[in-house]
Amino acid sequence: MAMSRHRTPACRERITLDEAEAGLVEQYTGLVRLAYLTLPPTLSRHRKVLAAHGLVQRALPVFRPRKAALRVPAQRLGSERHGAAWVRERVLRAALAYERRPRGWPASLPPPRALRPMLPMVWGLRLFPRAGGREEIALGQALSGLSADVRAAFVLCRADGLPEAQVRALLCASGARRPDRALRIARQLDAPAVAAAQTLLRSAEFNACAVQTRPTDLLRRRHRLRLAWAVAAVVAVGAMVLAATGTSTGQRPPRPVVDVAPAGPDDLVRAPRAAWTDTARLDFTAWPPRGGRTDDRGLLTRALATWTRPSSSTHITHTPGTFTGPPLPGTQLLYAGEADGSAVVLFHDGLRAVRYTEPLSPEPPSPSSHAVLAFARTDNSDVATAAALVVNRTHGTARYLTAPWVTEARTRDLLRPGGPARRLRVSASGVTEPVRRPMPTGPCGSWPALELRPSARIAEDHAFLTADLGGLVPVHLTQTPLSGGEAPAWQPREAVSKAALRTWSRTACRLPALPGDVRTVDVWDFAEQPLPENGGRAVWSCVRADTWRGPGEVTVRFTAPGAAARVVARERATAACSRFGRQVVASGWWRAPSGHSYLLAAGSRGVVGIEVTGAVRASEEGRFLAVRAPADGRGQVRGRLAGGGEMGEVGGSAGG
Repeated sequence: MAMSRHRTPACRERITLDEAEAGLVEQYTGLVRLAYLTLPPTLSRHRKVLAAHGLVQRALPVFRPRKAALRVPAQRLGSERHGAAWVRERVLRAALAYERRPRGWPASLPPPRALRPMLPMVWGLRLFPRAGGREEIALGQALSGLSADVRAAFVLCRADGLPEAQVRALLCASGARRPDRALRIARQLDAPAVAAAQTLLRSAEFNACAVQTRPTDLLRRRHRLRLAWAVAAVVAVGAMVLAATGTSTGQRPPRPVVDVAPAGPDDLVRAPRAAWTDTARLDFTAWPPRGGRTDDRGLLTRALATWTRPSSSTHITHTPGTFTGPPLPGTQLLYAGEADGSAVVLFHDGLRAVRYTEPLSPEPPSPSSHAVLAFARTDNSDVATAAALVVNRTHGTARYLTAPWVTEARTRDLLRPGGPARRLRVSASGVTEPVRRPMPTGPCGSWPALELRPSARIAEDHAFLTADLGGLVPVHLTQTPLSGGEAPAWQPREAVSKAALRTWSRTACRLPALPGDVRTVDVWDFAEQPLPENGGRAVWSCVRADTWRGPGEVTVRFTAPGAAARVVARERATAACSRFGRQVVASGWWRAPSGHSYLLAAGSRGVVGIEVTGAVRASEEGRFLAVRAPADGRGQVRGRLAGGGEMGEVGGSAGG
């Protein structure tokens, strides 16, 4: 078992190697789970499994042998053995520091800690935990959007069952910068269902000690072996030539260059035309190749060559967090055809959608000449997020390639919810006629959106909305209505009903302010509050934008009768307003027709009380609070939850 060379801080109590090893062996599974969930989500599951075991096994320090001496043991706080707590701190410190880069370290390189060889080493196999159900996968996606200290706090509180005071002290000792914030977000993540969270965290999805094995890519490994032999042969021949010509030892021979041939048209995967009718996985992998030039080997060769080795004249765009490297094995052809004076090829490699565009001309263009490449993340896509791709954009319009399961396409103006949707003409290849695009700048007079209806084989009387925000993949729009009856309406619904369209008419113009890699946007009307002085009823809405990378951005909007919607709070990288952040509290100022100003606060259904402290002080039982106060006053708003505990408001402050 490897041992770390880091010394124990002098201010901490020394323990023996036997105590440390006993604590590590006793809690090995829990320590590996803590390291596995704290490590950065950018690592593959195989790398995370090996890194988690390596961090735990390297937690033992190097002790100098010393003579045993009789001593009176120090008093311990709590029932946990001292060695186990000491090793847990070492593991957590190493996991939190794993992705930190020193000042000046290039962003393109992994952190220096990630460059170190770490036991155990596995060759020829891929290790990963067993796949869980929908609940485990959803929890994993929610945790991947949080910072490392928040993930660690959540695991320590929910899985290990440590008290918050001990978790706060452990985070501080491990180098976490904001332990109080980490605990607050961890409490909000799953406060109503602590037992369920404990069960999920102990499931096979997060158990890095019970893993499955699969071989690596055998064909790629074989190609690499052949390449290694070729390099060795070139080096050997070069050495023999240099020895025969008598090159002096003071001269450095040129390094041999080995060229890797790009993928060709024959390497592309082509799904059967009816594949989507016979699978439960409705995403881009079920798209057949379409278009009039799917057999044009010249066009496909130029597209793949440009993707593999783009020249300096190739214009490349990509959404944040998207890998722009060469094609992966198993790359799939989705479309090859012509549109508005350009030849367009669309690919998909399981993680990305890639669009290649070149201008049409009498002479075939050279590889990478005036070509454009666009990359977008598409992992974990579904029937709605894989329903369309942008073929091209010209003169304020766009053409879309619709999924093979889409039977009808319409366009509607989100700012006119009562207006009819106009039917779009779709070619036999699945490409729509030009559709007017939303204008991200200037006055917001209209906002066109696509209304797509899938085949009845998927769902009856079902449609969904998508919007073009400038990326390769349109954004899926949903709406969660006000809770009605006894059960709250947590599940987002397709935004095609009259009420949903009215809600989106107040939100559409704020879509350009969202990040560039948005996957879905949901509008949740979480509260309807009666206003003071018989001012009517105001609606509190939470607009959540989830990105393909995982983190979400939340905007809280307040809409009073007869007034435009107003943004009162905004927060990034949060689980609020999602299925893992179902409790929400927000506040804002409102001026009554009489001229009096009020501080208003509202909470979702799980909130049973609201309290304001600071310059404005008030308390109210229930989900709503309205207190008359000067508009320049500041206050901190907190909500009391039905299951116990408190939570802060979205955005962190009230007022102004």
